Amino acid sequence: MTPSLEGAPNDSQYGARPKFWFAVYQLLWHLLLPFAFIRLAWRARHSAQYLSHLPERLAFGYKKPIKQGAIWIHAVSVGETRAAQPLIDVYLERGESILLTHMTLNGRRTGASLFGKAIASGQIRQVYLPYDLCWAVAKFIRIFKPKFGLFMETEAWPTVVFDCAEKGLPLFLVNARLSERSARRVNRFGKAGRALFQAFAGILAQTEFDAQRYRSLGVRQVEIVGNLKFDVPLDPNLVVQGQSWKHEIHQGGRLMVCAASTRDGEEEVILKAWRDLLLSNTFKVSPVLCLVPRHPERFSEVANQIHDMGFRFQRRSEWNVSPQYGADIQVILGDSMGEMPMYYSAADLVVMGGSLLPFGGQNLIEACAAGCPVLLGEHTYNFQQAAIDAIQIGAAKRISGELLLTEPIALMEALKELLSHPEELERMATAAKIYTSAHQGATQKILAALEHQNFTLN
Repeated sequence: MTPSLEGAPNDSQYGARPKFWFAVYQLLWHLLLPFAFIRLAWRARHSAQYLSHLPERLAFGYKKPIKQGAIWIHAVSVGETRAAQPLIDVYLERGESILLTHMTLNGRRTGASLFGKAIASGQIRQVYLPYDLCWAVAKFIRIFKPKFGLFMETEAWPTVVFDCAEKGLPLFLVNARLSERSARRVNRFGKAGRALFQAFAGILAQTEFDAQRYRSLGVRQVEIVGNLKFDVPLDPNLVVQGQSWKHEIHQGGRLMVCAASTRDGEEEVILKAWRDLLLSNTFKVSPVLCLVPRHPERFSEVANQIHDMGFRFQRRSEWNVSPQYGADIQVILGDSMGEMPMYYSAADLVVMGGSLLPFGGQNLIEACAAGCPVLLGEHTYNFQQAAIDAIQIGAAKRISGELLLTEPIALMEALKELLSHPEELERMATAAKIYTSAHQGATQKILAALEHQNFTLN
């Protein structure tokens, strides 16, 4: 069933395009467009693929025949693409065609990895979403003529949203989340900011927190459906590899901590805490740290940090297939993409990146799904409800963020406490699996809401 726009924002006082501010927005986009391409060229230093499919950024260069009437799913980068997997899998099983768009190279790479067969068969068409220019967006919609659109999590490009509303193309924000900080930013723009979210045909929010924030912006079509990330399956091959690695680590009498999806500045905090932990001589056999930066372009930078702090370390990229490192190795640099299920399945404890410094936190759900306990910093607003629930059920613990900014004593003490009590780690691991299992089901709720337009009207 195709969602309709009955009672949608463009049929009411809500979601009207703010003409003055929109004109200013378009002017800024045209002025900044050269810098967008310069930025891509700069990033191409790390990978020439940043310059691949460049015309698509302006809705040109589509070489393959265009199949119209597909379901359009926009997943800006890696996390959103992975989150969309359960939804995309259902649509593929139903024989639907998918137009899958991204904004980042890593998002496109992830989509190609997850849906390679469907892309090869033509059931999925993968392209970049064009920059948010009126003429580029209009051309994109005219060429592809999607059946309806699903934007993942936080993506709300004004030109796309208003154009879809005015053209009668149903566009939904799914797995939607909105932090308090983001809601305040939207409100600073007054009616113009609120109109953007009011112009969606509907918003399917992760939690009551998110739903209330959207409603505070005047959005009427809001429903709480849960978080799709709980439905994302872990790659079984990577899980098996990780479990095998964990068995080898334990045979050597060691434990492993995975610092996952770390952001700029957090590696220094973690490495200082790890140095202090090893110097404390708490363990008969020293544990090993697996440090996995979120962005691949920072792998070399982080490797230099590890080296400069005097750790004996090895890169994941130096292995052939299975782990190959000596017993004297203190740190492993996880310089690989798409292998987080392996790292989580091998670890006894995860320190969740993005939460130690004010980045909002990364996805703790995947770690819990692998049965791995989680240590969180103070900054988890991107996963507010998920963090609260994980802590309440005992799958995660929170450490003080204030001390982390000066001396990482709190992190070091938390690591020492948990690694010294394997029975507590085992209890947390069991709680982690219960936690993820209990929160599954968002995929079916989203499908039901889209098919029946069962939104809560306020």
